[in-house]
Amino acid sequence: MNDVIKKETVLNHAIDVVWNAITKAEEISTWFIPADFKAEKGYKYTFTSPPNEKGCTVISGEVKNASPYVLIYTWIVADTKVETTVKWELETTSNGTKLSLEHSDISNYAGETAVAMFESFNGGWDNCISGLTSYLKQEVNAG
Repeated sequence: MNDVIKKETVLNHAIDVVWNAITKAEEISTWFIPADFKAEKGYKYTFTSPPNEKGCTVISGEVKNASPYVLIYTWIVADTKVETTVKWELETTSNGTKLSLEHSDISNYAGETAVAMFESFNGGWDNCISGLTSYLKQEVNAG
């Protein structure tokens, strides 16, 4: 089973604008889901999706690294207690900012659950990057 999801995109925005969008709670809450988040090593964060017909999903974890333009945190879905790792890395390019996202350790889930979670996370990250891109175009008006 593939254990790592990788996504890359180039955004037509300055690196600091993208960094703020992925590290500041008020911005994350706009393009992703409501967040109690600080890009500080050791910070225990919580993302809480609004209630809907499927119930409320809570994602929590701990920030492991928040150095300039590299953000790494653990990712624990609801009550699973299964820890995976999310890494965002930004790099300045001639066209703006290259964003690399990596979600690893998905095989920490048992058996078929790992396959289902991989598929869920893979589609979720596509939606997440799409939401981030739209947010940057519309809200930040930087591109």
